[in-house]
Amino acid sequence: MINDIVVNSWEELQRELFRNTWNKKINRFRSPYVYRGLGSKDFDLKTSLIRLGGNFAELEPHLLRNFKKYAQRSASPGSSVWNWLAVAQHHGLPTRLLDWTFSPYVALHFATENYHRYDTDGAIWCVNNVETNKFLPEKLRHVIAEEGSNVFTADMLEPVCSSLKELAILKENEYVLFLEPPSLDERIIHQFALFSIMSSAEAELHTWLHDHAELYFRIIIPAKLKWEIRDKLDQANITERVLFPGLNGLSQWLKRQYTTV
Repeated sequence: MINDIVVNSWEELQRELFRNTWNKKINRFRSPYVYRGLGSKDFDLKTSLIRLGGNFAELEPHLLRNFKKYAQRSASPGSSVWNWLAVAQHHGLPTRLLDWTFSPYVALHFATENYHRYDTDGAIWCVNNVETNKFLPEKLRHVIAEEGSNVFTADMLEPVCSSLKELAILKENEYVLFLEPPSLDERIIHQFALFSIMSSAEAELHTWLHDHAELYFRIIIPAKLKWEIRDKLDQANITERVLFPGLNGLSQWLKRQYTTV
């Protein structure tokens, strides 16, 4: 891809992870990017809903309706569909949401977490969510501007767009918005997480980005660098033990720490 940057050392990687983060308006480093780490550069940005296959767009409302019906006793996100979507995505339901993070190091963790893919080049997708907002419908742009924010919360989105159907109605052309979920648990907090949502269930973010190449770049991580990156992330405490608090995260971290492969 024309927007791919291949790094050949840990030092090069640090430079690229923080490229274009200087904000002249405030004379501080404030990144306009969100990040998604993938274990293989060949992985695209298809949602779990699309990967479900079949008539996935028709199944979307049924999946969410039944999730809300049966999860009511275990979850309490209120009435907002955006909070319910966040909860559903967080617990593995196929949705049109994709996981992102504000932290380049958290993204780097997910690009290197699976040592069984250390023979494959990984990738970090870096999307300028400040610039993607310029393609939002006017009504949503107004909300972002009024709040002085670069991402939506459910409270911001609900008054002007209360359903998935409305997303497509607001604008004829496809667009993407970024939603910061409520602090559902420590995992969301520690991963500095947010979600992308396309305006239609069928839309694929990687296709949209390829048509707006100025909005993103990808950092390609050669397979030969993965173990070095992984070991340095572990030393920096960017591990499952921290990002997935609890016994499962602890076990995954220890498993990798003591592996001999």
